[in-house]
Amino acid sequence: MAELTELEDPRAREVNEKHGDDHGVNLGKLRALAKRLKTQQELACRLWETDDTAARLLAILICRPKAFERDELDVMVREARTPKVHDWLVNYVVKKNPHSEELRLSWSADPDPVVASAGWALTTERVAKRPEGIDLAGLLDVIEAEMKDAPDRLQWAMNHCLAQIGIDHAEHRTRAIDIGERLEVLKDYPTSPGCTSPFAPIWITEMVSRQHHK
Repeated sequence: MAELTELEDPRAREVNEKHGDDHGVNLGKLRALAKRLKTQQELACRLWETDDTAARLLAILICRPKAFERDELDVMVREARTPKVHDWLVNYVVKKNPHSEELRLSWSADPDPVVASAGWALTTERVAKRPEGIDLAGLLDVIEAEMKDAPDRLQWAMNHCLAQIGIDHAEHRTRAIDIGERLEVLKDYPTSPGCTSPFAPIWITEMVSRQHHK
């Protein structure tokens, strides 16, 4: 914890806080510290218990993802208060855990929109890598009905799923683009030069175009 305090940078904190993350540690330096510590499950659990954002990010980097029980991960995702901790926990830990499919199903229907967004992130992973058994048309029905009015984090996760369906599954592409155009979610999202817009119709078209040019 003392070492994390030493890595605190006021400018980094200012940038991070604009994104809802209350820490001031440069992520490159945090990764370097994690590399030095290597995998330490017990230390990771103790760091998580501090409730400090930088400590939790470090915990995620040095933990053993497959060591967590289903209920532990359920508690952790509800405790993950900041966007970066939530995203890293889902992407670096839950996706590699044997209980990920069970959690995907229970979280997707959770009344807490942030928890539900974790379920949608896991569903997007399935859409991209293991679509067998996933009802893609059914997902599009839910997105069409619910994405427009969903809270920010949940809306973002549903939009990513919509784009992924359109990118990876040609038979659903026209409908995915049509839903995106009608709902106009993230249509005016500010996008840096050289980056792809998160507006689903643009995102789908751009990624499909890149695939064809490979």
